[in-house]
Amino acid sequence: MEVLVAVIAFAGAVLAAITTGALIGRLREERSGWLTAWIITTAALCLGLGAIAVGHVLGFGPLTFRIYQVAGVLLAPLWLAVGLIQLLAEKRSAQVSGWLLGGGLTLVGGVILLIDPVSGTFGKTLPDASAIWDLWPEWLLRGVHGIVVLTLLIALMVAVVRWRGGDDYDADNMNATVVLAPTGMATVGSFLLAVPGPFVAALLGGLSGAIWYAVARPLAPYEDEEDDPAPAPGPPPQQDWQGYGRRHAPEPEPELPPLRSGLGDLVAEYRAGETGEVDYGARMQTGAFGAPPGPVPPHVPLGPEPFGGPMTGTMMPPDRYGAGTPEYGMPAPQPAVPEYNMPATGVLYPGAASVGATAKPSPNIYGLLTVFTLMDGSGEAFDKLAEETVEAVQSTEPDTLVFVCHGVKSAPLQRIVYELYRDEVAFSEHQRQPHMERFATERQALVLATNVIELSVNAAKVVPLPSAFRI
Repeated sequence: MEVLVAVIAFAGAVLAAITTGALIGRLREERSGWLTAWIITTAALCLGLGAIAVGHVLGFGPLTFRIYQVAGVLLAPLWLAVGLIQLLAEKRSAQVSGWLLGGGLTLVGGVILLIDPVSGTFGKTLPDASAIWDLWPEWLLRGVHGIVVLTLLIALMVAVVRWRGGDDYDADNMNATVVLAPTGMATVGSFLLAVPGPFVAALLGGLSGAIWYAVARPLAPYEDEEDDPAPAPGPPPQQDWQGYGRRHAPEPEPELPPLRSGLGDLVAEYRAGETGEVDYGARMQTGAFGAPPGPVPPHVPLGPEPFGGPMTGTMMPPDRYGAGTPEYGMPAPQPAVPEYNMPATGVLYPGAASVGATAKPSPNIYGLLTVFTLMDGSGEAFDKLAEETVEAVQSTEPDTLVFVCHGVKSAPLQRIVYELYRDEVAFSEHQRQPHMERFATERQALVLATNVIELSVNAAKVVPLPSAFRI
């Protein structure tokens, strides 16, 4: 029997150690209180089960008994309960109270169990704690176990009530609580009722497995596409497996017609109500950054052919591109055109406002900020695909005002794409371009998660970005 208990306890200790490593790895990616609390739980289970295995093989002594009591009997159930508080509590005060409760009982209980004298005989069976401890350690453990059982019951009821009227976050929290709370209560019951050693070892090992299941199992998708009536064609976007236990208040989305997949494909996916109509009359309104509508007079100089840029309203400063210098073959700066508010600062394209102009941007400008979280090792492939897409946008989309792909210095696996369009008609045309459909298709294998924010422009200053030239 002693060998059987030792094998069960050793297997549970190995499982607890593996679970601890998995939780630590996930904590590096996602900082959360419940992960920290359950790391303490699984580490304590590993120590407690290890002490049980050694005691059933070599015999228990004061040291192995204290390790089992402090780690397995005190810390493991206590921090399991603290972790559920951190998981389910929505108020910061409740989370802080959980930390204070766990830290205070750990400090007081650990000191008492480590310095209180033990009496009695030890053997190769799990000792009866009531026959070893004095009055203070015994009643301390009973008080802690009572608090743990009460906390687990409350957590179970809260999780079930929220699940009945909640979302996927509440469903995942309920699934975890339904597994962990009964297992924790059964483990505490084995301590209070002094059940035989094999059952105690099995329950402690089962608690490690329950934490592993609750944290490492596949999670429900948390993007906003669960509300989509008709997702865009093509492979489904990659889902983010993280986000477990986090809650965000839903925000109402505007009722806009769906657009085809492109760089902002999630915006197209969560829109509903295809109308099949576009307001081309919006094109007759004020230009992107305050330039007047209508054709440009013949005396306004256009960009020279060697630079071949699309007529998007881009202004080329003379100090950057050498306007007016013979070696670049560009015309000299022309005088200002008063009716167009254009200073003689360089070569101007049609529809351009002056650099530093105070005209308020058009209210029709439509923008997107898209945050991509990439798969490990896919950064170079994504950057190459994005560069090719930007080149195609630059040469074929005159109404795309800004299209920039950013890297994030502090997060190597993130890319941020910033887009501005003359209006939503321009954005609709942008989404239908072949290079955007290619971008949406080929990035699926590279992207782990996508978050999209729709923008409007209140104030702006736009000048050409410096470019790298090879001489």
